[in-house]
Amino acid sequence: MTPDKAKRAAQFIEAVPHAKALGMKLVKFGDGEAEFTMGYDIRFIGDPETGVIHGGAVSALMDMCCGTAALSHPDNPGGTATIDLRIDYMRPATPGQTITAKAECYHITRSVAFVRGRAMDGDPDNPVATATGTFSVEAK
Repeated sequence: MTPDKAKRAAQFIEAVPHAKALGMKLVKFGDGEAEFTMGYDIRFIGDPETGVIHGGAVSALMDMCCGTAALSHPDNPGGTATIDLRIDYMRPATPGQTITAKAECYHITRSVAFVRGRAMDGDPDNPVATATGTFSVEAK
C-alpha cells in the first residue's frame, strides 16, 4: 500500500461520522481487501429483549468495509461511493460479541468496483450477514 493510499483511507474513514460513532476500527487495508471491527455497544441494540444489535448498524459496517475494499484496490485511482449494496442477514449477531467485517474487491473496471463481504461474530463458517455490491471508481 502506498503512503498516498493510506492517507486516502484515513481521510475516507474520517469523512464518515457514523463510522466513528459506531466505533468502527480499520484492521486491514490494501490490495482490494479491507477488514473492520465494531464492538458490542448497548446503544446499538435493536431488540431490547434479546440484546441483539440493530441490523442498521451491521449494514453500516458492511457498507464501510466494502467501500474501503474498493478504495484499496490497486487499480482504483481515486475515491469511491456506493452504487448498490445487497446485504443478506443469515442470523442475529450474538449479544456481547464484537462483529468483524471482511470484504474483497474481486473485479474492477474503469468506473465500477465489484465487492463481496461477510460480517462475523466468531465462527467464519456461520456469518451474521453477507454482502455483494458495486461501488463507483473515480476516473483517472
